[in-house]
Amino acid sequence: MNEPVRVRVTGPPRHTTRRRARTREIDEETALGAVLISSLLRTQLRLAMMVLLPLLVVAAGLPLAFHLWPALAGIRLLGVPVPWLVLGVLVYPFLLLLGWQYVRRAERHEREFAELVEIADR
Repeated sequence: MNEPVRVRVTGPPRHTTRRRARTREIDEETALGAVLISSLLRTQLRLAMMVLLPLLVVAAGLPLAFHLWPALAGIRLLGVPVPWLVLGVLVYPFLLLLGWQYVRRAERHEREFAELVEIADR
């Protein structure tokens, strides 16, 4: 009988040494690495503050509005008080939107950082 022919499947060559060289500045904590890391941290902190501000406004503002204007609490839609609908139902799509935007922007910042590290090493 014929024996099956063994075929070795390989991918394109990997350049792990080059990839390591791109992050050497950061790994060795050089001045350039410190600048690169601090720029990423500043950008991510600014993003976090931009997401927290609307969250705090909504989280504190809606209950405060219902407290300051009790007439709003008396309004009912489909037999359910408006504060319950807003705070118990409508706030969740807003939170999902905030979370989605945060993740999308954070990933974009990380991609830009990776590109910056790549350019800085050339």
